[in-house]
Amino acid sequence: MRRYACDASDPAGVAELFDHVVRDFGTPRLVVHNIDGRVPGIFRKTIIEADPAMALETVRNAAFSAFLVGQQAARLMLGNEPDTNGARGTIIFTNASAALKGFPSSGAFAMACHAKSGLAQSMARELMPQGIHVANVPIDTAIGRAQEDGTRAHWLAGTTVDDNMADPDRIAEIYLQLHRQHRSTWAFEIVLRPWIEKW
Repeated sequence: MRRYACDASDPAGVAELFDHVVRDFGTPRLVVHNIDGRVPGIFRKTIIEADPAMALETVRNAAFSAFLVGQQAARLMLGNEPDTNGARGTIIFTNASAALKGFPSSGAFAMACHAKSGLAQSMARELMPQGIHVANVPIDTAIGRAQEDGTRAHWLAGTTVDDNMADPDRIAEIYLQLHRQHRSTWAFEIVLRPWIEKW
C-alpha cells in the first residue's frame, strides 16, 4: 500500500496525484472517491446559523473534489484497452444518506451530496457507453471502524452492537463486486445500510 497526500479540491493537486499513481502503478482501472467533505464548524448548523464560507468549503471539499477526481480518472481510463468484459475501468463515488434525504440542520452537506449524485449520474450516462462503469454508493448509516480491542466503533454513534453499523470490510467487498460486474448488468446506485437501520 502506498499513500499520497493531495488537496482533492485543487485541480493541479489532483492532476499531480494521478500523475504519481500512473508513474508508480500504471493507469488505474478502479478509482474510488471517498471524501465526506464537511468542515467541523458546519455540523448541526441550521440554515440560519451556517456560515456561508463553511457551506462553500463543504461543497468544494465533497462535490468539486468528486468532479476533479472523476475527470482525471475518466481521462486516463478512456485510454485503457477494454478488458474481456469490455470495461475500461470503474469510478465509484462514496456518498451519504444526505444524497437521498436532506436532514434538518444539514443543508450544506445535503447540497454537496446531491451535487455529487448529479455528477455521478451525468458521468455514468456519458461514460458507461464508452466502457467506464460509474457508480454512486450512498452509505445510509455510521461506519464502525476497527478498534484495538477488536470491536468496531464510530466517533459519534458509539460501539457497534449486533451489526448496527456498516463494516468497512463489507463495504470494500461491495465496491469490488461493482468493479467486477458484467457490463450487461452494471449497477449505477447501490444504497448500503445495516439490517436494523430506520429509513
